[in-house]
Amino acid sequence: MEVAIVSGKGGTGKSSISAAFATLNGKVVLADCDVDAANLYLLFNPSHEEEKAFITGEKAFIDYSLCTNCGLCIDYCRFNAISFKEEMVSISEIACDGCRLCSRICPENAIGMIRNDKSKIYAGTFRNGKMVYGRLAPGEENSGKLVNVVREKAKQVAKENGLETIILDGPPGTGCPVISTLTGVDKVVIVTEPTISGLHDLERIVELVKKFNIQIFVIINKYDLNLSVTREIEKWCLVKKIPVAGCLPYDENIIKAMVNRKSIIELNPELEISLKLNMIWNRIKNQEK
Repeated sequence: MEVAIVSGKGGTGKSSISAAFATLNGKVVLADCDVDAANLYLLFNPSHEEEKAFITGEKAFIDYSLCTNCGLCIDYCRFNAISFKEEMVSISEIACDGCRLCSRICPENAIGMIRNDKSKIYAGTFRNGKMVYGRLAPGEENSGKLVNVVREKAKQVAKENGLETIILDGPPGTGCPVISTLTGVDKVVIVTEPTISGLHDLERIVELVKKFNIQIFVIINKYDLNLSVTREIEKWCLVKKIPVAGCLPYDENIIKAMVNRKSIIELNPELEISLKLNMIWNRIKNQEK
C-alpha cells in the first residue's frame, strides 16, 4: 500500500503527521518527496547506505586560459547569469539555465558545459524501517523528475525488504512535484488547517487529486484554533463526499517532539493527539475504496 500525505499549502503539519504514521506500528518505507525542502531526515537521522547523484542538466563554465573578457556572452545571456566580477567575466551557477547559447557564440571557444550533479538521492535505514529522500540543489530544476526517482527507489527498497507499506511525505501546493507524488498511489491524505486560506487550498488540491481517481481522506490539523472554519471545512467535505479521517487538536508537544528529533508517537504514545493519530491511521489503512 502506497499512501501519499500532501497539503494544499505549507505549514499545515503534514511532515509531523507523516512522521507519526511512519512510527505507529510495523516497519515501513518512508519517502520524503518534498525534494525542494526535505526535512524528515533531520528528524530520523537515517543511515546513508546509498547515495546517488541526480543529473538535472548542464551549467556553463569558463576556461580563463582562453577567455579574453570580451563580454559578448554577457550581452547574449537572457537569464542574466553572466556578469563582470573583479574585471573578469563570471557565470552564476544558480542563475545559469544551461541553454548553451554562451558556449556557441563565444569567439574564443572559452565556454564549456558541465553536468549538474549536485542534487542527490539517499537511501538507508531509520529506526522504524527504510527511508528514501532526495535533495534538489539550490536553483536546480526537474523537481518532479527527482520525485519520480525517489518513488521508484522506495518501491525497490520495499520489495527488497519485504515491506508492504510506503508512506510518501509530499510537497505542499499543486505543482509538478505534487503531481509526481500522487501518480499511481493507493490512497492520499490531505492535511489542512482551519483558516480561510487552508480551505481555499484544500479545494484546489482536491480538484487536482480527483483527476487521478485516488481514494481521498482529509485531516483537519489544529482544528480547535478556529472551530467555525473547522465546521465549514467539514461541511464542504460532506458535500463533496470526502471522508474527514479525523481532527487533531493543537498540541505544543509536537514542537517538543521535533526538538527532540522524535515523532509525537515516539515522544508519548498516550497523548490525546497520539491516540487520535493511531485511530486515524487505522481508519485510513483499513478502509476499502
